Amino acid sequence: MDINTLRQWIAERDSISILKTLDVHTGERTVLKEFDYVIEAPNWTKDGRYLVYNSLGRMYMYELASGDIKEIDTGFAIDCNNDHVLSPDNQEIAVSHFTNEDATSRIYILPFDGGIPRLITEKGPSYLHGWSPDGKYLAYCAERNGQYDIYSISVNGGEETQLTNLPGLDDGPEYSPDGKYIWFNSTRSGLMQVWRMEADGSNPTHMVKEESNCWFPHVSPDGKWVVYIVYGKGDVDPGDHPANKNVELRLIPAEGGESKTIVKLFGGQGTINVNSWSPDNRTIAFVSYRLKA
Repeated sequence: MDINTLRQWIAERDSISILKTLDVHTGERTVLKEFDYVIEAPNWTKDGRYLVYNSLGRMYMYELASGDIKEIDTGFAIDCNNDHVLSPDNQEIAVSHFTNEDATSRIYILPFDGGIPRLITEKGPSYLHGWSPDGKYLAYCAERNGQYDIYSISVNGGEETQLTNLPGLDDGPEYSPDGKYIWFNSTRSGLMQVWRMEADGSNPTHMVKEESNCWFPHVSPDGKWVVYIVYGKGDVDPGDHPANKNVELRLIPAEGGESKTIVKLFGGQGTINVNSWSPDNRTIAFVSYRLKA
């Protein structure tokens, strides 16, 4: 796929997007704004003022108090996908951008206020999901030699470290707030399920065992809760997470236990690809969709 074809595909995903917040304990939902086009994957800034999201290849900030929207200047990186993360100090943002030469996603870092991106992953495809709490490493899903696994790399680039190496898809790696663990989702047991491993890739533990396909575990800032998105067992292939499906968001204690559904919605791809917990550990931001008539 060349880059112009990719841009056309992004633009033609014909849905209305509804940006919302949800109190995970009371179930109270708040609609922030409807968009007549696709937006995806809100991140919450640590000061609680903004939600950062991607749309049509660009990055934006939504101010919760005013509803004002500002585009983030990402330089040449104008084909960003829904895998983006803020640095722990919120001074920088890392994005996954489809490079022009081969329309393959690679990871870049730039100032949060805007600026010229610097390349982190020489190889592609690479899809960012986590930034270590000490600010030193990124965790991402990457395809190498025909297999998708989880890797880490210094924020200064250089050699990448492979953390998983099993048949099937490993995706969605995200550091726990204490930096001890990486949460991720994997098809290694058949269905897509939620796992946790040590930050060096050791001791993988199956944390969510459900008869459904579970994606993108996101850990609350205090490390106590995990939210993830669920597709019905027969609705999708285990390794696929398409848009415009009936899905659920579920909540579990980070140390394991019974999950509970906190919202049902029409969404999927773009709903909650990256961590969107509020800094007070109570609220998540997400995107639902509605097909245009």
